[in-house]
Amino acid sequence: MNAHRTSVYLLVAAVIGLIVLGLVMMSSTSAYAPESRGDPMFLLNLQVKWLAVGVVLCAFAAALDYHLLQKTWWLWFGIAVVLLVCCFVPHIGHSKFGSRRWIKLGLQFQPSEFAKLAAVVTVAWWFSRKESYEREFTRGFLAPLGLAGALMALIAPEVDLGSTALIGGTTFVLMFIAGTRVRFLSLAVVSASAALALAIYKMPERTGRFLAFMYPDKYPADAYQTVQGLIALGSGGVDGLGLGMGRQKMMYLPFAHTDFIFPVVGEELGLRWTLAVVATYLIFILCGAAIAMRARDRFGMLLGFGVTVIIALQAAVNIGVTTALLPNKGLPLPFISYGGTNLVFCLIGVGILINIYRQGLNEKDEKRAGTVLSARVRNARKVVRL
Repeated sequence: MNAHRTSVYLLVAAVIGLIVLGLVMMSSTSAYAPESRGDPMFLLNLQVKWLAVGVVLCAFAAALDYHLLQKTWWLWFGIAVVLLVCCFVPHIGHSKFGSRRWIKLGLQFQPSEFAKLAAVVTVAWWFSRKESYEREFTRGFLAPLGLAGALMALIAPEVDLGSTALIGGTTFVLMFIAGTRVRFLSLAVVSASAALALAIYKMPERTGRFLAFMYPDKYPADAYQTVQGLIALGSGGVDGLGLGMGRQKMMYLPFAHTDFIFPVVGEELGLRWTLAVVATYLIFILCGAAIAMRARDRFGMLLGFGVTVIIALQAAVNIGVTTALLPNKGLPLPFISYGGTNLVFCLIGVGILINIYRQGLNEKDEKRAGTVLSARVRNARKVVRL
């Protein structure tokens, strides 16, 4: 079995492992969730239904030529804009926990998840047009940043800084991989940091979260969730208390089935399993990068990296938040946390990676071409090694 085929097998195995763990933890935590409506299996059953939808869409994404996304990027971008605007339309947009992230059109979902995919497709399309764009300030920096920024500008007022940061961070990484000058990206990082600081200052809820992160002893109310998460992780130790035996999920730890499911894994299954989760995400990242580097064209390479990076960043942020390394952002743990829209989005991303693998360079192609990798993919490998 060659390395290229091994990468996709390991990718699929990692995703299946994370999903199975997520369903197991859902069966342990969902009974204590306020949304359970008195039925301990209500949220688990709902998650299984979303999983079925996600698997079907994953199969479609794996079967259809990913170049269709390149040709119809404007359609996905436009749909994302319309759906994000609907969040602010009365009787369509739905507010919960102080945020307007949801819309209800028959079923309730988060348009920001669709916008993540649209942003990746759009930035990948832009840099696949001409490689000469990457060194220019206007077309290699302002234009792609403006396209992604249009989506971020609609997501931020929903009070969803987590998704805004995810799209922004993924865009910066894709621009770096595409070859945008580092001094331009440095300017963007400074500007983004200033904008984030302003947002934290202007939004009282976010100000409280940031201060609680910096000074948890002085702001115990805002730091409550993070502290309970750390108690859960500490209580589990190396071996854990046993599946279903966790105590923090019993109304002590808010959102134990969504944003803070990682500490519950630590409490019930122990340090070994939390380290296994982290290792599985690392396998996903390495396999996704390997698939992207063997893409046949520049668009496939950037699309593969974009999907991998945005899922990896979300996992990193969630684990960082639940271990008190980052301020609270309210992002689910990919493939594990309860959340139908995010699960479907992640599975579509997996389908796209499988599609890129199916059409990617194999060892025979490389030998026939007289090179290990194409020039574009070789440049991408150099960037990743840096």
